[in-house]
Amino acid sequence: MSVVAGLAYYLAAVAAAAAFAVSATLVHRSAGEVPDAQGFQPRQLLGFIRATLTHPYWLGGTALSTVGLGLHAFALNGGALAVVQLLMVLGVLFALPLQRRLRHERIPRIELWWAFTLVVGLVGFLLVATAGVPAIHENADRGPAIAAGLLTVGAAAVCVLVARDHPGATAAALLGVATGIAHAGTATLTKACTNLLTHSPATLVTSWQLYALLAAGAVGLLLNQLSFQAGPLTASLPAITVVNPLLAVLLGVIVYDENLRHTPWAITTEAGFLVLFTAAAFALTSHRRRTATTRPSARPPEITAKNASTVSLPCPPCCALPMQQTLTWLYQRGVAVAL
Repeated sequence: MSVVAGLAYYLAAVAAAAAFAVSATLVHRSAGEVPDAQGFQPRQLLGFIRATLTHPYWLGGTALSTVGLGLHAFALNGGALAVVQLLMVLGVLFALPLQRRLRHERIPRIELWWAFTLVVGLVGFLLVATAGVPAIHENADRGPAIAAGLLTVGAAAVCVLVARDHPGATAAALLGVATGIAHAGTATLTKACTNLLTHSPATLVTSWQLYALLAAGAVGLLLNQLSFQAGPLTASLPAITVVNPLLAVLLGVIVYDENLRHTPWAITTEAGFLVLFTAAAFALTSHRRRTATTRPSARPPEITAKNASTVSLPCPPCCALPMQQTLTWLYQRGVAVAL
């Protein structure tokens, strides 16, 4: 692979990360405005899915996800799974400033330091692991792929089962882990499908990998929405952000025999940079939860037919309140005027 081609693949990964970051913001807003499904009952899940599929924020987020998916598939076709999935974490650097911008808030200095640390950890790992190492493009090893698939599916299932008994932020984090596992598996299958597509479309259509990819993508989408609804974004996003790339590095080496530098010194240094990278990703995606707990919640007063003419409703700061609270304020104001 030439330097220009490699640069194109990895720039596409960064662009995909930006698209997914904006998409996640929209999808998270939609998750807070649809019926609750944390009981995991069939009727709840059907109502949750039906409302989600028609929600405008979800539709907009899905459109951006489609663009990101195309860029992601292009990057995986020619780039290493381990490298591409690590680059996808740069989406955090797009998502957090976007959240601040929507709320008209300044980015705290500590977030800037953690963003710098994230980049240092990522660049350091990539330089040590891949610089000067010839790229090897291998098809998936059947035996390791089957074993890895069974283990990852089992781990995700355990997370979902445990999440049912631990509501709130714990459930969001566990479902975030399951979502990260699903995303890493989806990326692995996407790489397999793009490799098959280079032979012929018929080869792809008649392969089991395509249908496994569709199933994994659907499960990942459902887990993603459930993790967002289970608790704050800062409870689920750290788990998704960390588990996805770390598992992808492992799958790239085990399933695709991706060539990373593996001398004792290199492995130690790579582990150090990954720890730095993981700490920064976790800190960036959980910092909002820590700051949010120090601020009082602004809830609009309840309005009934008896007090509608006397209750004074404050104007909500739409840039600071969650969208659901803003819509509640508008709804109650409409009830007050109508009555």
